[in-house]
Amino acid sequence: MYRKNVLIVFSLLIGLLLTGCSNYQEAQPTKSQPASANDAMMAQPALVPHGAIGYAGGAITGHLQTAPAGERMAKRQPGEPTDRENVDRENYDHFKDSPTKRVSEHPVSTFSIDVDTGAYANVRRILNNGRLPQHDAVRIEEMVNYFNYDYPPPEHLDPPFKVTTEIAPTPWNNNTFLLHIGIKGYDIPKANLPPANLVFLVDVSGSMDSPNKLGLLKSALKLLSKQLTNKDKVSLVVYAGKSGVVLEPTPGNQSGKISAALDRLTAGGSTHGSAGIQLAYATAQQAFIKDGINRVLLATDGDFNVGTVNFYALKNLIEQKRQSGISLTTLGFGAGNYNDHLMEQLADAGNGNYAYIDTLNEAQKVLVDEMSSTLQTIAKDVKIQIEFNPAAVAEYRLIGYENRLLRREDFSNDKIDAGEIGAGHTVTALYEIALVGSGGQRLESLRYRENQTAPSEKPDSYELAFLRLRYKAPNGDTSKLRESPLMRQDIINTVDNTSSRFRFAAAVAAFGQQLRGGTYLERFSYDEILSLARGARGEDPYGYRAEFMKLVNLAKDTIPKRDSIR
Repeated sequence: MYRKNVLIVFSLLIGLLLTGCSNYQEAQPTKSQPASANDAMMAQPALVPHGAIGYAGGAITGHLQTAPAGERMAKRQPGEPTDRENVDRENYDHFKDSPTKRVSEHPVSTFSIDVDTGAYANVRRILNNGRLPQHDAVRIEEMVNYFNYDYPPPEHLDPPFKVTTEIAPTPWNNNTFLLHIGIKGYDIPKANLPPANLVFLVDVSGSMDSPNKLGLLKSALKLLSKQLTNKDKVSLVVYAGKSGVVLEPTPGNQSGKISAALDRLTAGGSTHGSAGIQLAYATAQQAFIKDGINRVLLATDGDFNVGTVNFYALKNLIEQKRQSGISLTTLGFGAGNYNDHLMEQLADAGNGNYAYIDTLNEAQKVLVDEMSSTLQTIAKDVKIQIEFNPAAVAEYRLIGYENRLLRREDFSNDKIDAGEIGAGHTVTALYEIALVGSGGQRLESLRYRENQTAPSEKPDSYELAFLRLRYKAPNGDTSKLRESPLMRQDIINTVDNTSSRFRFAAAVAAFGQQLRGGTYLERFSYDEILSLARGARGEDPYGYRAEFMKLVNLAKDTIPKRDSIR
């Protein structure tokens, strides 16, 4: 019996020793399987000088760019996903829909214009992956502004835009009206653009190691580089654990050299985004073109995890840099860890624009077809203010622009930042309004109020509202004011008699509201949205409107799972 027990114990000890040896062998690289660059980065001291960029067999890589020990990425544990996109941690800013307001209490509505389109492309990516987006991913103004509405353009650069308005019954509520405000910027053909000084700021950290991130990013920037001429300059700055200049300012017509520099990029390491931003602006400043286009294009998933990572600190950094006359465009890529909140807000702070690139076709749209709009600013700090006439309008609701709202006093304060309009840009804003005595009011009437009277029949009641716009020249510090009344006599009696742009913008706005829960849509369904859009498709040379209708169908047929947004 004693010998039997000894043999059992001895067998167990041998088993434990063999298991330990096996685990040790699995953890160590063999000659036939060298350690990964990430493992090498974490095992070796930081030998690369600060600001340098690593090279490996001709490739420019974030793997060799080691950070201080306290900043290194944690080693992946057994059982963790090898692809960071398998972990859903996308970041969106939370906001609530703009509420209905009583004109007698809040007659003035003020907001900054917005030309970003990132939310629409991101929502498209989510729907194409078979899921409904979470509510905070849907910014209705960016969905509406994704489309060109063929507004009549201004004839001259002063003023740099023309305003078009249209008022008709709301498609989803027969008791209210939809006020459609359209702005068309002065267009400048690509051939007539001033010289451009562009800095491509590219994230080559480990989170970008995916075909729909760094792979797509390279192809997108190559498309843009092929549109440039010898009067333009392109620089390439990259960042991972550190940052470095990969391509010094290079004439834009040397597309082969620019493409070769992009092709050498590989991904790996942590993400020191703030260091890359500092270096990119410094590079842009060195190559600054007076009276030209000076812009940094930040291409990333927004997953900053080293250096300055606080959202407000990063935003303050960009706000400081914009004083140099250099604008910022943010181009978002990828899924799973995507930081939409950061990308959208950095572009706003940098006097620029934000786009999400989910396909090469979207890169073609943003960087080639709409190159003038993306790169050339024709008016900055553009603000809209509407004063509603309480004798004619009882209530109003601004659809979208929740994170662009301004205080009433901000409208005339030239120190308050607002949005920019690019060459040829179109901007659309929609209000749902309830006229006095129409029965469309959502708010209960007040029992106690001053000067309670019946609706006025005076001539001023035929003026629904007064529209004001303020803007500055691209290099100006003093704003200019434009004003125009909105007349009751201009109301169109039926939706069928409105323009196709009115109906299609209404369909897109309804779709965005439906994706956000449809609080104000009454019983307006996906099928009714589709019908409205089909009847207003109009000319669709690039197929964007047809694609929109496919997305509505996808949303209608998708099981409402909001536990994940990829």
